Amino acid sequence: MATLSVNVNKLATLRNSRGKHNPDVVKSVLDIISYGAQGITVHPRPDGRHIRKDDVYQIAGAIQVEFNIEGYPDRNLLNLVKDVKAAQCTMVPDPPHVITSNAGWAIEKNVDFLRDVITELHDVGIRTSLFIDPYNFSPKDLELLESTGTDRVELYTEAYAEAYGSADVARVLDVYKSVATSINELGIDLNAGHDLNLANLRHFVTAIPTIKEVSIGHALICDALQFGMTETIARYLACLR
Repeated sequence: MATLSVNVNKLATLRNSRGKHNPDVVKSVLDIISYGAQGITVHPRPDGRHIRKDDVYQIAGAIQVEFNIEGYPDRNLLNLVKDVKAAQCTMVPDPPHVITSNAGWAIEKNVDFLRDVITELHDVGIRTSLFIDPYNFSPKDLELLESTGTDRVELYTEAYAEAYGSADVARVLDVYKSVATSINELGIDLNAGHDLNLANLRHFVTAIPTIKEVSIGHALICDALQFGMTETIARYLACLR
């Protein structure tokens, strides 16, 4: 069964909109864990518009579950990830100005850079995951992926989520399944995330049962406005079962 890592960026966005401390992000994180989430994900950005550096330190000091830090692996992020000894670093090719992660790595163009940062993280015992778009992933990218040394790949699932409920979903899902199989055959594990929700999650992890972890934030927080956080976490875990 895939594990659920809750991205809490949106809680920090809500807090920051008033400039004070409500909601209390660390308390909310501990509540989410108590409701059954097996991991916490954050994506600190350079402008601090949601999760901030001090949040990362406070969360790291408060939780016992897996801590996954996402971001572009520049020197600031790498130093932060190593300093708090995150369990996993999910690397995305985001420029600072984007609203949310919206592209996967071009492995061929970045292979030397990725090898270096993955080696640096492995040297301190941190698991690595690379954000990959199955619709922009060439045979050469696949060939070079193993040489990066990454432990996992996170499948960028927006195309699947957009197709879900339409006549195209089977065709789109076949693309994901093919890429997932090829990556698993290299001995690399799979995560998934982006626009997964209560409607489409079960179908995805049933089709690709080797998914180890899903990272869900925006949809989950929106669902919590309707169902409450306790019930929302229970519903997502039920999808994964």
